[in-house]
Amino acid sequence: MLRHNSDKGAVAMLRTDNDWGALLEPEFQREYYAKLSKFIKTEYESGVIYPKIEHVFAFLESTTHHQVKVVLLGQDPYPQAGLAHGLAFSVPLGIKIPRSLRNIYQELQSDLQGYIPNNGCLAPWAEQGVLLLNTALTVRANAAGSHRGSGWEAFTDKIIELVNEKSNPVVFLLWGNEAKNKARLITKERHLILTAAHPSPLSARRGFFGCRHFSKCNDFLRRTGQAGIEWQIPNV
Repeated sequence: MLRHNSDKGAVAMLRTDNDWGALLEPEFQREYYAKLSKFIKTEYESGVIYPKIEHVFAFLESTTHHQVKVVLLGQDPYPQAGLAHGLAFSVPLGIKIPRSLRNIYQELQSDLQGYIPNNGCLAPWAEQGVLLLNTALTVRANAAGSHRGSGWEAFTDKIIELVNEKSNPVVFLLWGNEAKNKARLITKERHLILTAAHPSPLSARRGFFGCRHFSKCNDFLRRTGQAGIEWQIPNV
């Protein structure tokens, strides 16, 4: 369970109770994280921020470090009301599927000959070991990218580094230039890095459609003695 730690007056000093907690504890003690947490506290107190504070670390709660075998890297949470719930690219049940996620589903259908799900909740991926990580974990309402450069990148880079240290080979799905820049943190001799254009409507036709990353990911996992991901999201 995610816990709020209000010591030092910083409500945003978040903690997780699974194996991520011990791995990330040194980061929680660093100066940059203290500054970040105070910034986040002020932002939540003074305006509308997404996701809800209790969902900021949902991606860590949903996928333990031990479980991770795929990292799907996004940019920052959806800035529209009701969409962001702490898992990159995912939206809660009952919410209209955003265009970027619809493009992901379109590529998934083309790659694996499945169907387009009727919902955008990617929790079934997270439960199988897909870490749905954004590079910035919060955003102001209707202001995409507004919390980039606030300190989140140092924290999420550390998460990537911790996954890179895992003994089992991991697949990193890096879509878009910002995600591709994180390849520098990954040991390509041990892990698989798959890059493509971002699935947004502005770029999906410039190198995302046709990438076949879902089948390539599963081929790699099976070659390295791991179970593939069941990518088909169940209809509800």
